[in-house]
Amino acid sequence: MTYKRILTVQDISCVGQCSLTVALPILSACGLETAILPSAVLSTHTAGFTGYTFRDLTDDMPAIKEHWEKEGIKFSAIYTGYLGSAKQIEYVKNMFDTLGTPDCKSIVDPVMGDNGKLYPGFDSNFVDCMRTLAFNADYIIPNITEACFLTGTEYRTDYDETYINTLLEKMHSQGARNIVLTGVSYRAGKTGVVICAGNKTDYYEHELISKGCHGTGDVYASAFVGALMSGKDPVAAASIAADFTVKCIENTQDDPSHWYGVKFEPVLQEIIKQLRA
Repeated sequence: MTYKRILTVQDISCVGQCSLTVALPILSACGLETAILPSAVLSTHTAGFTGYTFRDLTDDMPAIKEHWEKEGIKFSAIYTGYLGSAKQIEYVKNMFDTLGTPDCKSIVDPVMGDNGKLYPGFDSNFVDCMRTLAFNADYIIPNITEACFLTGTEYRTDYDETYINTLLEKMHSQGARNIVLTGVSYRAGKTGVVICAGNKTDYYEHELISKGCHGTGDVYASAFVGALMSGKDPVAAASIAADFTVKCIENTQDDPSHWYGVKFEPVLQEIIKQLRA
């Protein structure tokens, strides 16, 4: 396999096991040179911590990009996670156009909401801007909430395959090429991911662990990108990422003091084993 350089654009929450502190080690463990572009720096993530610091790095992004262009630096894939503003989205769209190799893959995790609600600080204008980024990417990795906001669909907790297929069709009609829809559950005690790659749709089901962990979406997206760019096809990459995320959650269940994130580091060898299989 050709040695590949990946760029991931998202925030650094210095403590909390999410965003770049998750993406960098997972992508590196997958054997990929990983470059980062921080959109912001926080002392901790915002879920459960109080009094955290926040430094917006939006204005630094163009100068970093210009330096890379001057140096002739290119990327085999550009993967985005949490972006804090419409302005950052516009910067990333330009990076997709200018910083990639000829076969560069653009991969968007449209982080903006869960459980039917947008995260604090996001509004309809942000959704509109995210739509222009996500539906022009090679791959998007939304959860059901994000898919609903992207398509203007009513969010439901009680749904069937028809509802999910309608979401997928709406995303395809707006330009989505390949979709990995996470958190899709058709029966009690189970959840999974729907993978639409090309003209084929697959569903990978796994155990639903009732006690979730903060940051598992970032773990999943990073593992998917790592597996995909390591040469796995989209269905295999989505399945590997799901199995790895489950192992990370299981590894955290017996530690009530570890409420702020998922203990993924001790099981990093699991994704390495799956990629070598």
